[in-house]
Amino acid sequence: MENLNFYIFFLTALIPMVVGFVWYGPLFGKAWMNQMGFTEESLKDTNMVVTLIICYIMSLILSVFLQFVVIHQMGTFQTLMNEPGFQEQTGEAYEYFKEFVVNYGDRFRTFHHGAIHGAMAGVMFSLPILAIIARFRRPSSPGPRRPSPCPSRRRDGR
Repeated sequence: MENLNFYIFFLTALIPMVVGFVWYGPLFGKAWMNQMGFTEESLKDTNMVVTLIICYIMSLILSVFLQFVVIHQMGTFQTLMNEPGFQEQTGEAYEYFKEFVVNYGDRFRTFHHGAIHGAMAGVMFSLPILAIIARFRRPSSPGPRRPSPCPSRRRDGR
């Protein structure tokens, strides 16, 4: 744990915010506002500073959570951390952990392996949540009807 880079959490917490900026901005911003029934004026009353701070804190929590998903050696540390003398860096469990890390600490520590675990966790964690939200989501109002360019699909009979 002493080699853990805590600053990387603060950096990686910016990734969802950058992706969200691009997603809800230039890519699909207008379509999202239209679907949600927002207008530029209705969003002006939103306190964006508070919104961005909350989003950053949630992204930081997500960043810390993913560490335990992609670093296998954290499981060994968590298993041994309550053994006598482990926190004081003395005792049999600590010596076993040091030897374990020297022998196996570099296993499965590649970017690709971590990315696979991150993607699997994202799907296995996010998909059920999104499915539940989608199940209870009510469709938005259809908005103004536009005439179909295809005459056979027109509802007004013309």
